[in-house]
Amino acid sequence: MFEARDYRNHMRSEELQTFNVTIEESDLQISAEYDLTIEAKMLLAKYRHEITSYIKRYPEFLTSLKPLSPRPGATYIIKEMCEAGYSANVGPMAAVAGAISKYIGKSLLKYTDEVIVENGGDVFIKPKKQRKVAIYAGNSVFSNRIGISVPYDTGEYGICTSSGTVGHSLSFGKADAAVVLSKDAVIADAAATATANVVKSADDIERGLNTAMAIAGVEGAVIIVGDRIGAYGLVNITKI
Repeated sequence: MFEARDYRNHMRSEELQTFNVTIEESDLQISAEYDLTIEAKMLLAKYRHEITSYIKRYPEFLTSLKPLSPRPGATYIIKEMCEAGYSANVGPMAAVAGAISKYIGKSLLKYTDEVIVENGGDVFIKPKKQRKVAIYAGNSVFSNRIGISVPYDTGEYGICTSSGTVGHSLSFGKADAAVVLSKDAVIADAAATATANVVKSADDIERGLNTAMAIAGVEGAVIIVGDRIGAYGLVNITKI
């Protein structure tokens, strides 16, 4: 099902070409130095095929809420999703959006020196200048008013968000936004899910931050519940 994503109006970069790529439920917004729509759509089709083919062989990969080991025939993207699931103690599909963002983003770096891939709130970014990634937190007073400043001189980042109040993704918590920063978007996505799951109210913000920072590869986290916010680690929060 296609879902309008109005928050993307806050994400465009004037000096980059921004375009959308959609196949079934996968809906990506990509910014790069050039319009790479054709290349990105081919990549999206490739990685979707790898994941859906694996699910046909091993249906539990789609539904498991617990970590799973990769089975025979697992490709690199499947293996990374499984590894991230074990790191965050969640099912491998908790990392699917971040994995697709990462694999497409890294592949597009053959054609562009800068790329931002956003997939349902999960971002892979390789900037050439300092960038701000806005945080969308539904009806919270902080929504699209603050973001994370991403340095340009430290390589690639994954900035992934999970929410118990926004969108259709499964979450057992009530956070408006649980945002995780990592050098690996696959880890960031799985960790964001694990973090959001433990935040049942604003009183759980500290617990959520501790959960995120205990996951290997996580560099920082931001949690928003209503009019309360908490942050920890290497996150430079900035006004949008």
